Amino acid sequence: MTRFFKLLIAIVCFTLPQSVAAGRDRIALVIGMADYQYLPPLENTHNDANGMAQSLENIGFDVTLSLDATAQDMVGLLDDFAFRSEVADLALIYFAGHGIEVQGENFLIPVDANVTSNRDVQRQSASLKQLLAAVDRARKMRVVILDSCRDNPLGDSIALSQTEATQTTSEETRGGGGGMAAVDPDRGTLVAFAARDGQVALDGNGTNSPYAQALMQKMVQPGLEISLMFRQVRDLVLEKTGNLQEPHTYGSLTGVPFYLAAANPNGAEALPAGTSEAWSAVKPDQEEQLLALAELGDTRSMLGLAYMRLNPNAGRFDPVAAVDFLQRAADAGAPEAQFELAKLYERGTGVDADPQKALALYQAAAAQNFADAINDLGFLHHQGGLGLPANPQKAYEFFQHAAELRHPQAQFNFAALIDDGLVPGKGPEDAAHFLYAALRSGSADVLDLLSKRPNMFTLDTRRALQDRLKENKFYQGSIDGDFGPGTQRGIRRAYGLEG
Repeated sequence: MTRFFKLLIAIVCFTLPQSVAAGRDRIALVIGMADYQYLPPLENTHNDANGMAQSLENIGFDVTLSLDATAQDMVGLLDDFAFRSEVADLALIYFAGHGIEVQGENFLIPVDANVTSNRDVQRQSASLKQLLAAVDRARKMRVVILDSCRDNPLGDSIALSQTEATQTTSEETRGGGGGMAAVDPDRGTLVAFAARDGQVALDGNGTNSPYAQALMQKMVQPGLEISLMFRQVRDLVLEKTGNLQEPHTYGSLTGVPFYLAAANPNGAEALPAGTSEAWSAVKPDQEEQLLALAELGDTRSMLGLAYMRLNPNAGRFDPVAAVDFLQRAADAGAPEAQFELAKLYERGTGVDADPQKALALYQAAAAQNFADAINDLGFLHHQGGLGLPANPQKAYEFFQHAAELRHPQAQFNFAALIDDGLVPGKGPEDAAHFLYAALRSGSADVLDLLSKRPNMFTLDTRRALQDRLKENKFYQGSIDGDFGPGTQRGIRRAYGLEG
């Protein structure tokens, strides 16, 4: 539990209304390209996309399916998905089609692209960066899956007749031989390639590619944690292709476990509420996998095992063992482990209290832009703590940094500081910007305050927030600072609730 600024400490918890739009907590965009106008057509990508869309719908996703999208279609699809993902817990994009690496960057090619040079590819295709931007603001987790792993083997001149590479098997590949470039997405984002960088993906002899088959088989398995799911997909594809194709994932997931399919067949919540305690629901066989991965140095597995042992309401409670797992992950540079270990040293849980070690660990996590640690350092600097003298101006810098990293409580804290006139050079428009961002980030505390105590903010800030709501088509009324029924509906809609 991270610290909040004074204004959020005293908030009384409440239960959110149950009018959340169906399926909005998990959304997916599924794209399948087959009938290329200028590139060789692909056999199974329509089947793969249709199958993936159906599989995702069956486990509760709100799915947008697009087949044979043009370049213009791709722009519209990604823009719309980016806006909707801001109020989703999990946003997932799956792309099956031709992909090319150009000068270290990955591009996904629409059906109407007429490419004869690298520049054509860059101008007419969607980049992986654009797909990542479309999922970037999802509240808890972001996933991009590319069943499209190939490069531009001919440098600055693409010979279309050579876009199909020769394989030692009768199966065709989805493009040229060499694979796509490795990526390093932001924390909380997972990028999955059908084949690791430098390899190619097989289209398959059946109705689906080997990778799509494996995904559809594993993603619907109840209660299978997502990181373990992708590892099992990799193993299955290796088996199906005789080790010719090895899927790979890139990214650093948070320490919160996610399950694409519900653990219970009766329709229980498929995605946990976003708490680390959810690790306690992991089945024994998956815990064994986590232990094996931890021995191999996987820091997220160490985090999960530590969280299991920090939950006093579960049978695995063992703070000393949790400290050991966290220390190993922290020593390996995992910022979330550094942050969690700092809290244990501060409280003296599972280890002797040591304020200096706690502060050093908070600072180490903050140096890696871990927003929770930055927000807590703001609190420590504001009131003084762990040997730090009280320094409100220093605290404001930390709150601003955490707010810019989209930490919901820090966004509210910084908005309140601006509204109180404590941040030089910033005014009502800036306060409204961070309040709106906190709403979109899913802060129930901010929704509660703006619903019940809007007059805690100045009239100018309330007007600026109304203007921001109107700009994004959540509100159509007057810009008067009066948070009546119309403004309240706009606030709820901006948060992700139906009006």
